Amino acid sequence: MANRIIFATGNQGKMEEIRQILDGCGMEILSMKEAGIEADVIEDGATFEENACIKAAEIAKLAPQDLILADDSGLEIDYLNKEPGIYSARYLGEDTSYDIKNQALLYRLAGVEKERRSARFVCAVAAAVPGSRVFTTRGTIEGYIGWSMSGANGFGYDPIFYLDAYGCSTAELSMEQKNALSHRGNALRAMKEELLKRGILK
Repeated sequence: MANRIIFATGNQGKMEEIRQILDGCGMEILSMKEAGIEADVIEDGATFEENACIKAAEIAKLAPQDLILADDSGLEIDYLNKEPGIYSARYLGEDTSYDIKNQALLYRLAGVEKERRSARFVCAVAAAVPGSRVFTTRGTIEGYIGWSMSGANGFGYDPIFYLDAYGCSTAELSMEQKNALSHRGNALRAMKEELLKRGILK
């Protein structure tokens, strides 16, 4: 039985969210860097689930005794045929700042009325468990693309993703609010339930 969880990311914002949600699981939770793992995984899947599975399986080869979790997430904008989708992190280039990415999306939606600006964040989380097959859970959060960037509490596309129920962007929510609502939070809570159900977590 694994006694550590390694989450396949170097993103500290993600790690904070992951640790809060999986708190009390009785296992040490490490990022790849903290676990001393270096890997450049090519995510060439056609869906969020496929990419998460590819990542989890590749890292599991480097840490076969550990429980590996990996996620793939992105923004789907209905008006743009669900772009940027699985290419969210690479939209306009991997090294392009999110300020530029966000401004580009706002420009592409210029003049589009609110009813047609519907969007969602999607997150698939994959688990590679020693001696078991890789499996996934999915979480989403529905919202719409606003008309300007707002807020400094989030990262990525948070400043342009708005929630009707809160009247603000996800970058204007507190970390506690965001964890309770977010696509990653939903996918991680579903994964935690699945791991408990399978007896992998106690």
